[in-house]
Formats: sequence, C-alpha cells, structure tokens
Amino acid sequence: MPTLPTHLFLNGRYADDLARRRTPLINPATEAVFTEVAAAEPADVETAVSAAQKAWESGWRDLSPGKRTEILFNVARKLREHIEELAQLEMLQIGKPIADARDEAGLGARVFEFYAGAITKFGGQTLPVSRGGFDFTLRQSMGVVAAIVPWNFPFPIACWKVAPALAAGNCVVLKPASLSPLTALKLGELAHAAGLPPGVLQVLPGSGAAVGDALVTHPRIRKVSFTGSTEVGRRIMELAARDLKRISLELGGKSPNIVFADADWQRAADSSPMSVFANTGQDCCARSRVFVERSIFEPFVERFVQATRALKVGDPAQEETQLGPLVSAGQRASVEEYLTDARQRGSRFACGGSRPLPKGWFLEPTVLLDVDKKDRCWREEIFGPVVALTPFDDEATLLQEVNDSPYGLSGSVWTQNLSRALRVARAVESGVLSINSHSSVHVEAPFGGFKQSGLGRDLGMAAMEGYTELKNVYVAE
Repeated sequence: MPTLPTHLFLNGRYADDLARRRTPLINPATEAVFTEVAAAEPADVETAVSAAQKAWESGWRDLSPGKRTEILFNVARKLREHIEELAQLEMLQIGKPIADARDEAGLGARVFEFYAGAITKFGGQTLPVSRGGFDFTLRQSMGVVAAIVPWNFPFPIACWKVAPALAAGNCVVLKPASLSPLTALKLGELAHAAGLPPGVLQVLPGSGAAVGDALVTHPRIRKVSFTGSTEVGRRIMELAARDLKRISLELGGKSPNIVFADADWQRAADSSPMSVFANTGQDCCARSRVFVERSIFEPFVERFVQATRALKVGDPAQEETQLGPLVSAGQRASVEEYLTDARQRGSRFACGGSRPLPKGWFLEPTVLLDVDKKDRCWREEIFGPVVALTPFDDEATLLQEVNDSPYGLSGSVWTQNLSRALRVARAVESGVLSINSHSSVHVEAPFGGFKQSGLGRDLGMAAMEGYTELKNVYVAE
C-alpha cells in the first residue's frame, strides 16, 4: 500500500488542521475503513487563503513565463514518476479499476504538460481603433482562486483546474471531495517537490458546508471553479453572487447517444455500454439515454445487451476489471431507488439490476427498455450503471426528445451521412458532442455544458482564459 497523505497541505508542507477533526475513508470494494484524513474548518480556509495571497503578491504573479513553464513541466515529470502511486490511491479511495486509475494519472500529467507549453503562447492582442494611437489587451491573473473537485474523477479534474490556473499566474486553494482527498493531497506534495513555491497551491480536505462555503464567500477568492452536482452548483452561484465573484460550473448531465440506421451500428452497439457504464456509471458525461432508429432497434438492443453482459465487474485491483463498486453505500442505495421506481412503473429489465457480489458496493450494469419519457430514470441523472434505450422514427421528433432535458453536457451521434451528422450536431443542445465516437474529453479542447449542465469551460485554451481578467490599454499618439 502506498503512503497515505492524511493532513492538510499548507504552505508547501503537510500540517495539522486547527480543529484536529478527522474523516474516515472507506474502501468501496471491501467496506472497510482504511484511514482517517484531516477535515479542515473555516479557520484553515483563512490560513490557506492568506498564505496563497501572500505567495501571489510576493512573486508568483510576476514570475516570468519561462520560469512558470519550467516549473509546470517539472510538475508533469514528477507526476509521471508517481503514476503507480497515484493510481493505487485512487483505486483505494473510490474503487476505480486500476487500469483506469493509471490512465487518469497519466492524463493529469498530460494536462500539466499542455498548460506548461501554453504559457508562452498565451497573451493579448493589438487592436486598430478609430481614434488612432495604439491599443492593446492584457490577460492578467486574478489572484487566489478556489478549485472544488468531485469524487468521481478526483485526480484528473483537480489537474484540469489547477494547471491552467497556475499557468495563468494565479494561486490555488484546492478542495477535494470528502470521499476522495488522497490524490489531491499527493498532487500538492508532488507539485511542491517539483519546484512550485510554498503557498502557490494549498489543499484543504473537508466538508462542503465547512470548507466549500468558506471558500466561495471569502473576499480574497477571486474565482471559484466547481465540478459537481447541479444542486450544489446552484448554491455556489447564489453565494458567489454576493460579491460578483467569477465562477465556472461543470454540473450534471443526462447525455444522449443517437444511432441512425445508416451507421456502423454494430460498432456502436459494442462500444456504447462503456459510454455509460465506465466508472460504474458515475460520470456526468454518461450517455444514459440511447436513441436508436426503429429499423435497427431490436438487433441493436440484442447486441448492446450481449456487450453489457460481457463486462467484467469485480475487484478493482485486478487488471481485467472494467467496473468496480459504486463509491459509497449511499450512492448504491440512491441508484437502487431508481431501479425500484423503474420496476414499479413497468420498465423492462433487459439485464442487470442486482448486486453481483456479497461484499463491496457493487451493482450490475442495468439495461432498461420501455421507459416512459416522463419517468425519473429517463429524466434524472442517476449517476450509476443504468441506461435506457428507446426507438425513434424521424429526425425532427428525435431532436425534440433529445433536447427535452434540463441538461446539455455531452453526447454521441452515429451516422455515415456527413450532412446529417453536421445538422444533428448543430441541433443537439450540448457543450460537447462526438460523431461516431464516445470521446468527451480532449486536453486541447474546451469541455463544459449548456443549460443546467453549467457555465464556463475546463480544458483547452478556454480554461486558461477563464482564469484571467481581460484588460484593455489605449495609448494616445
């Protein structure tokens, strides 16, 4: 077992929290408590923000682009040296299959590499103005920003937020989810070992009520970047409005997977189960509403169910495991409530719906048919291994049903007709869309949603822009 970081990370080192509170961590695969981690209080938030403000004013904001580039590349190298340790921590705290955990640790390193390289390519513009003279824009750092990350992809999403914020010249206070603080704490440790100055990145595990609210309302926090539920995002938006704090929110989803009859539907059926069941369905991008053109619906369902039954559910430490447990007993209970509702409303279970193992918070991947489009399983984000399939007859009705959702995060379209692909891509109300693919995340491209799936963007250069203030300067002749 790797060494477990269990304290707050302040001013470049691990430190005891002021209240000496602890939160137990439970391995979802065994249901056993394996450690306790410090739980920060509002007083710790004040300490962290003050130290971060000092670090920003005393050098980080004015550090040359070349030096920031060097430090962030060093961070990326340090992360690559510790991929196995990071993966083991991720597996332990949330039950993520070890192969996926390694991939995500590598993704975090790639994110730091991308933004390290972006620093010297990021700047303002010179603008011709009607009065003559010289006009130019500056992209300036904000100061101290808060990054609040979820438990489903704790390490990569922490990197998505921390790396562009640091690259833009900000200091960051990072709050991981209570269920998954270990890799965030390790990120702070490794980043400072790679040369990040003390105070530039602080890590405060703790509850949302104690730490999250204190960060969002702190007068020196200039921006809050949050990934999590729409409900919590709405609360953050309300709190941040008090002092017009900048925010970016990546929230819930109920993404569509659209398969036309002219597509390579066999490939779509074989690959689509993991577009919703990966990470045991605990993914805001999960394509949990599958629309299939009626002429191929029956054979598509048969093949989809066959591929679902072939998925390997079990011990996340095994290389062949594809689906681990749900993150907590409460999360599994929540998903099972949806399944109970589906049974009561007459939905047909093509497969799944049971607990496959006696120990651990496991749940079989579940395929639902004949789900009414007014039912909870169709309309609400379940955040578990549940998918509903439905046939469609025409494109116009399809698009109405696809967009009849408060969410608009991701989705897929399968067709060989280029005109249709472009037409549907424009019409679907989502921030991210894949054609003949299920890939939602690209380090180089913006990621975020429409409607109640949030506002602002992670990743790509759009994220770096979101961590700066845009200033215009005019020089008269």
